[in-house]
Amino acid sequence: MRVLAAPKASRNIIEGPVETAQGAALKVRVTAPPDRGKANHAILKLLAKTWRLPPRQLTIVAGETDRHKTVLVAGEPGSLATHLKPWLGDPA
Repeated sequence: MRVLAAPKASRNIIEGPVETAQGAALKVRVTAPPDRGKANHAILKLLAKTWRLPPRQLTIVAGETDRHKTVLVAGEPGSLATHLKPWLGDPA
């Protein structure tokens, strides 16, 4: 899943799907700064909590130092698609 990160925000929130130059992404705002992986950790923690998934199922596989990230969500594809469907809507 592509994620557009917004570190140093006023609160932790998943805003929803957005269109970026790289394609559709899920915009995620976190209060953590982009320092030593703090924002990345906060993003994964927020996604896991919101999606009710174990944190070990989420891994940033690309974009660790970029705002545009690719997050691998491990698990059975059919089950994950159903579980994450509310977050995969049409980009705004």
